[in-house]
Amino acid sequence: MQSRGNNKKIQMSKYMVYIVLAVVFVFFAITLRDNGFASTQNLLNILRQTAMISIMSVAGVFVLSAGQIDLTVGSNTAMSAMLVALVLKSTNNIFLALIVALIFGVAVGVINGLLVTRLGLPAFLATLGMMQVIRGAAMWITNTEAVPISNTVFNTIFGTGFVGPISVLILWTILFYILGYILFNRTPFGKHTLATGGNQMAAQYSGIKVQRIKMYVFMLSGALSAFAGVLYAGRMQSGRYSFGDGDEMSVIASVVLGGASMAGGSGSMIGALAGSILMGMISNALILANLSSAQQKMVNGFIIIAAVALSNLAQRKKSN
Repeated sequence: MQSRGNNKKIQMSKYMVYIVLAVVFVFFAITLRDNGFASTQNLLNILRQTAMISIMSVAGVFVLSAGQIDLTVGSNTAMSAMLVALVLKSTNNIFLALIVALIFGVAVGVINGLLVTRLGLPAFLATLGMMQVIRGAAMWITNTEAVPISNTVFNTIFGTGFVGPISVLILWTILFYILGYILFNRTPFGKHTLATGGNQMAAQYSGIKVQRIKMYVFMLSGALSAFAGVLYAGRMQSGRYSFGDGDEMSVIASVVLGGASMAGGSGSMIGALAGSILMGMISNALILANLSSAQQKMVNGFIIIAAVALSNLAQRKKSN
């Protein structure tokens, strides 16, 4: 009887993000009905605005499931956007700009992975240091000035374009979640990632190369962060050092709200998407309610605290 009760609690925790998402939506739809919160246009706008966080959260599921953390995602997006803008300014070659950005993102992931697997640094401290290095480099290479992008084809494909009423940013999000879901739930890599985060010692004894798994999840995080930077550049039609500022916390909160544990060993791709939409929905509602940027930061801070608290609570229920 006790185990059955615990299973019900665990199942309830898995669906918590969807329940909260539905409750928050209904609440804002009623309180902000005069502001058009529940209109189709605004809901599509929320999905468009959260696209970059959502895409980075795909990799975030792998990172947290492996028991790691990556604080470089925000600074990585900024530097990647700057590189895209600089390459386009010099060559106007879209393919080359994409390759440069993605190579940079993967390189950041490799460095993070080496710091964790070879030097044995805690992921939090290693990526915290790298975050400062990359953000500083993004500020330094153009002396904090924005680099405009005049290539309309690039901007349309990666930011400002629409297919009917649907933004290309939403379409990119759907594509990455389909691929992420398959990779996480239908391949040995996803299972090995969960095993690495759940019990590293047991994973090693079962033949899983846990250090390699950690390296791969950091590389994946770097690549998707770089692509998010490409989308930032396309949407804003420029590269700016300030892109992605604070996104690392939003990604972590989205993934944890979606059912991942900060301790590793669990995660949900669909849950992470729901978590990112929830974060975007709240941010959108706060703007419609005319709250100041300072008040919005406070609310986002409370959301992050709540996400970690829910993660710890779910972890305790599983262990009991």
